[in-house]
Amino acid sequence: MWSRRGVPSTLLLPLSWLYGRLSARRLRAGARNAWIAPVPVVVVGNILVGGTGKTPVTIAVCQALRARGWRPGIVSRGYGAAIGPEPRLSDGGGDAARLGDEPALIHAATGAPVAVHPRRALAAAALLAAHPDTDVLIADDGLQHTALARDLEIIVQDGRGVGNGRLLPAGPLREPPGRLARADWLVTHLAADEPMPPATPASSVDAERAPRTVVMRLRPEGATHLASGRDLPWDAWRAELGAAPCSAAAGIGRPERFFAMLRAAGVVLSHTLRVPDHQAIPADALRDLPPGPILITPKDAVKCAAPHDPRLWAVRAAPAFSDPGWLDDLDRALREAAARGRADGA
Repeated sequence: MWSRRGVPSTLLLPLSWLYGRLSARRLRAGARNAWIAPVPVVVVGNILVGGTGKTPVTIAVCQALRARGWRPGIVSRGYGAAIGPEPRLSDGGGDAARLGDEPALIHAATGAPVAVHPRRALAAAALLAAHPDTDVLIADDGLQHTALARDLEIIVQDGRGVGNGRLLPAGPLREPPGRLARADWLVTHLAADEPMPPATPASSVDAERAPRTVVMRLRPEGATHLASGRDLPWDAWRAELGAAPCSAAAGIGRPERFFAMLRAAGVVLSHTLRVPDHQAIPADALRDLPPGPILITPKDAVKCAAPHDPRLWAVRAAPAFSDPGWLDDLDRALREAAARGRADGA
């Protein structure tokens, strides 16, 4: 329904207008009382519901900044974990049950300290208190959480673009399409052979302030055997196990994108299993799959219900950007933001 403006979408427009008014009011209230961190903050988020690829972008940003001399920390909501009134830090354990699946994955992939709480400002303050050497914060999935002030914004979209261009529930958007123009970068996450989505209508954006754009495609980099911890580069895994048909399972926003990546990398998939986002892949569903390797995502691996199943391999994917230099630009922009902050505090 959300891909076009049909009759069902049009009938829901009054609710969409109400959602837009209430959402805009909430965003303005958050911005008026926003907490300003003592270090630069970069937000990675989206305006489209469902998985667009924020997690691999967050990991790539964290790794790139660390390689350039930064000491990043991650703040997130902690979706899927019962957080409680106080922020929860990765210092006490980085598993998915404590932090949520995506923060746990980011912590495992980067080693950066992570703090989670629905109020991101509380998470940020707790992280900085526990890790005072942190000099940049990356807010994972925090675009609509305006109560945490930010210096830079990265919006991640995928091949759906803005869908039918309408707000929830008449469309797939949390904010109007024009919101894209206020971002600093627009990263479009595409499957192996997926075309670029249609451009946002010119009337919806500010032509004088368009975000810098970059395309991201994920490619397999390696695979880890869950039961033993054995890790293989992708070419080695393909040579050893990839000749026979395999199964794949995914509990992410768009499982078909994971399956398409595997097929593009030469894997013959005989069976695929889709699980709702953030849910663990059920052990009984895995038992129903045929003999042979079962490929899953690292996000699924951190919350897998059957980690000792000898067929399970978690596939690590590395992003390939159409313009790798955008991370150098991000580094420079953050250094400028840090310099402004020191000048303001002087």
